[in-house]
Amino acid sequence: MSRIFSPFVLVLLVLAEWYGLQAVRMLIHADTAFGRRLTTGLYLLITLGIWVLGIWAMMTRREHATYKAYFGGLLMAMIAAQLLTMVPLLLEDVVRVGRFAVRQFSPSDVATTGTPISRSTFLSWFAVLLGGIPFVALLWGMVKGGTDYQVKRVKLRFANLPAAFDGFRVLQISDLHTGSFQSKEPLQRAVDLINAQKADLIFMTGDLVNNYAHEVEEHIDTLAGIKSDLPIYSILGNHDYADYVQWESREAKAANLQRLIGNHAKIGWKLMLDESHTIERNGEKIAVLGVQNWGNNLHFPKYGNLAKAHASSGDAPFKILLSHDPSHWEGQVLDYQDIDLMLAGHTHGSQFGVNLPFLKWSPVQYVYKQWAGLYQKGKQYLYVNVGLGFIGYPGRVGFLPEITVFELHRA
Repeated sequence: MSRIFSPFVLVLLVLAEWYGLQAVRMLIHADTAFGRRLTTGLYLLITLGIWVLGIWAMMTRREHATYKAYFGGLLMAMIAAQLLTMVPLLLEDVVRVGRFAVRQFSPSDVATTGTPISRSTFLSWFAVLLGGIPFVALLWGMVKGGTDYQVKRVKLRFANLPAAFDGFRVLQISDLHTGSFQSKEPLQRAVDLINAQKADLIFMTGDLVNNYAHEVEEHIDTLAGIKSDLPIYSILGNHDYADYVQWESREAKAANLQRLIGNHAKIGWKLMLDESHTIERNGEKIAVLGVQNWGNNLHFPKYGNLAKAHASSGDAPFKILLSHDPSHWEGQVLDYQDIDLMLAGHTHGSQFGVNLPFLKWSPVQYVYKQWAGLYQKGKQYLYVNVGLGFIGYPGRVGFLPEITVFELHRA
């Protein structure tokens, strides 16, 4: 918490709060001293209440009450609104200071009388409307965006794809974070949408839970409803190891992981722990490799053993790798030239950003080079799924929850 609220950030937040208050006071334009005090008091009371609830939710978020995430989301929306509201008002004040400085050094015969420059009602309206954009967007993301499931379709061609797999349809889901769901209904809708795609093969690429194995247990029956003639393959993500919570002992943490592994089996998924499996069709085969989480980042333990999984894949002419963290691609995977397609998740597209055909932006792009969608280097492809669930901010804006269907063709 102390690293989040650094001195610079605190100054920025205080400025944002101040300018937000000024914009509101200018718009309401109370004519009496009492009216101005009332406006100020109500604004500060509301924003203080949001701050208290948001900080309380963040400090006690480990207590499994998923509704607390919405208090944190409301705080996030308010801060985003205040910061954008501040921009035009701060710029105007900088201009006013500059003009004042110029007047001080101007010849004495230049008129100095007249009405001082004041902040216009128009500028206040503009500032508030500008701040309202992220505020409304983030609120919409919590109410609707977090479960507004999208099906994305990707066609890929490979020269080495066995003829029997021409037109083969692969479906990927990732980052379910089942501990964030307050009811079964959203995941049931997702399962129905998955089944409607009638894919040949289904993958889940990590982060089934936020931290604890029990988070998924009320959803086991729902997720077991995903239908597939072939085995459904899954892997572990960074959250599945429960590295972000304090455990009373190593044994307790290990028991949680074993319980989670057992829950994969109860759902009916074949969890891949640094191994590979062969899919056969009309006498031809492809290999599916699955590794434990491996991130090219100092903060993430490197659990995965790609060499072990690759060695077990043999001479299969076409290979698909499931690896949760997309930084694994440049960290290791590109060294294995016979891995044709890697499927990852992890980034969530930051759950917030601009996702338009002509413009894609998200804060996560400053952390991950490959963070959403399809990437190619030579003959190898990486696809980063932005996830089906959410964590932290209980919603999504721009990068909506995703079910990806790949159609593989022989080039």
